[in-house]
Amino acid sequence: MGLLLFLAVVVMLSLASFARAAPYAAMVMDARTGEVLHSQNANTQLHPASLTKMMTLYIAFEAVRNGELTMDTEIRIPQQAANEPPSKLGLRAGQKIAFRYLVRAAAIKSANDAATAIGIAISGSEAAFARRMTRTAAAMGMTRTTFKNAHGLTEAGHLSTAQDMTILGRHLLYDYPQYYNLFSRRETSAGIKTVANTNRRLLDAYEGADGIKTGYTQAAGFNLVASAKRGDKRVIATVFGGKSSTARNAKVAELLDLGFRKAPARAPIRAPGIPLYAGNDNLPAAETGSKTVRVAGAPGSSLRPMARPGGQIATVVAQAVAETARQDENRIQAGISAAMAEAKGVTAETTAAEIERRSAAAPDVRPTMRPENLVMASATTDLAEIETAEAEREVVTRLSTSGGHLWGINIGRYSSRYDAEKVLLRTALAEINTLDGTLRKVNQSSKGFEATFQGMTRDQADLACRRLTARNVPCFMIGPS
Repeated sequence: MGLLLFLAVVVMLSLASFARAAPYAAMVMDARTGEVLHSQNANTQLHPASLTKMMTLYIAFEAVRNGELTMDTEIRIPQQAANEPPSKLGLRAGQKIAFRYLVRAAAIKSANDAATAIGIAISGSEAAFARRMTRTAAAMGMTRTTFKNAHGLTEAGHLSTAQDMTILGRHLLYDYPQYYNLFSRRETSAGIKTVANTNRRLLDAYEGADGIKTGYTQAAGFNLVASAKRGDKRVIATVFGGKSSTARNAKVAELLDLGFRKAPARAPIRAPGIPLYAGNDNLPAAETGSKTVRVAGAPGSSLRPMARPGGQIATVVAQAVAETARQDENRIQAGISAAMAEAKGVTAETTAAEIERRSAAAPDVRPTMRPENLVMASATTDLAEIETAEAEREVVTRLSTSGGHLWGINIGRYSSRYDAEKVLLRTALAEINTLDGTLRKVNQSSKGFEATFQGMTRDQADLACRRLTARNVPCFMIGPS
């Protein structure tokens, strides 16, 4: 009788364990094209666990790219972050730590306290950050994903799919390649300690593996989004619901092998489009928990500058480049006035009328022709010296307040100094938030006139170039010389 009772208990426990087993789902994708090579339950909504942190990190990179903060910004750790359960970095409430170390801890160690601190630092609260995560997911095409927190611990309504997480992994790879190496580091410094990669076993065991993120909770099982590159092929494989980390890694390796077999030897790279940047500014007051009453038509208060619509900026800059050779002096002045009026929020109709009025009233200030009998002040000056001085002169169009900032950017070479100055001014007006306080300088070379902004840090130059390049404006960074 006792033996039968024991066997019954064992069977019941086994059945209970089976009932709690997380559902399995998988997807394999050719990272170059986005083509799906394998799919199983890929659209079933499941618990993503710490795969969530991929979106937390994506928004962290987005915030740095758009100037909300920098990797060197000191973050004060809130009590909520310090109280998160493991896995954690061990942050204390009130301590300050550089943002880059929070990013490293979330990416490498999968630290929950670091993830929460990132979310609160960017959006003011974890709830507001989770809403931003969900909006960003929707903009990527992650149609069956809803986030409720920044770390991925189980919470009602916090769900995603194998397909959506594969899409997110691909965006991390292509949208922020400068940060992707984080996911392949076996260990790294997180400021207060060195942390080890939770994915190091697969990275060491599978040829070509270089990321991305692991996840585990009891409700989710053992999850992993992994990417590997062999030759010209790159494959992303996602698994939800692994029974153990070993079983999960073996399954991911099997799926990556399948992907490399199915992927064509050569394929065009069709990078996914970067989702529209909205920041934190499009949340109604009721959603943020704020008691501020927003009056229709009145500007809302914000600690950060409002982002300008991307289309207007692109139009202003593109016109500056395309119409350079065709505009006369009055039209250039009108264009500058229009850009400045736009920055102040003046309507197009008012701006046009004001430009027409000013242009009509402006006196003709062109110099008259020099009299033929004019005697020069110094008849002994060597003409060669005058020409040399003219050729070597640099025109500085703005005083620098950059101190020891030694980096800059180059936005093109032009046939005349006048053209280069005009493009610099137009670009400065269009990107005033990024380029304010920089030094606008035209440098003459044997090949033409270089339009540059100087007096920047490396991060500022990198951010400016990426923003301009995204709007089809040529740009490259200039290092200290």
